[in-house]
Amino acid sequence: RSSDLAGVKQFREFLKKEFSEENVLFWLACEEFKKTQDKKQMHQKARQIYMTFLSNKSSSQVNVEGQSRMNETILEQPHPLMFQKLQDQIFNLMKYDSYSRFLKSDAFVQSRRMEEEEESGVPESTAKRASISYNT
Repeated sequence: RSSDLAGVKQFREFLKKEFSEENVLFWLACEEFKKTQDKKQMHQKARQIYMTFLSNKSSSQVNVEGQSRMNETILEQPHPLMFQKLQDQIFNLMKYDSYSRFLKSDAFVQSRRMEEEEESGVPESTAKRASISYNT
């Protein structure tokens, strides 16, 4: 859905400001990787994910448990769920850390308010906006 894509885009923008956009990019890359059927493509995508997010030489390295022991041998036998454990770690990091801050961010609160106005067709009154903004 377009609202899902817009939400992901907005979350990515928030993570950019927090210098942790690589987390959602890694998660999205893993989701795409799971859909790969062709073995040659799977090898290429696995290497790309490793070099982009997991290698200690990566400029967009994600912080996952056991990363210091990780090396390119994991790429020898690629399979659709090879990154699942790491993806789950990043998902939980985002869910319990970044996403909770995102939900409290001004950008999210403002976009949610605009979305609610569009759904109801009635803009909020200035007094109501002020009461929300200042918790009165």
